[in-house]
Amino acid sequence: MTDLETSIATIISVFQKYSEREGDKHKLKKSELKDLLHDELPDLMAHVKDQSALDNLMEGLDADGDSECNFQEFMTFISVVTVCCHEFFEHEEE
Repeated sequence: MTDLETSIATIISVFQKYSEREGDKHKLKKSELKDLLHDELPDLMAHVKDQSALDNLMEGLDADGDSECNFQEFMTFISVVTVCCHEFFEHEEE
């Protein structure tokens, strides 16, 4: 597999690893999303000091209002984080 194919497979695998813990295996409950963020993005989460920020993140991701994060909503989050990281590193190089 190419690097990009491997990355896509990894994102899917990580989502499934956490979504299968409770209830619907196609959606992340709030607790599953919180575990995923802490386990898989520890450097990013080290900067989050306010629990309400995590709650606001979950509410912002929940486009369909079902109090869970489906794969499409998760990918929106991954896309936003990736764009922010890209912009950060672009400015770091200047």
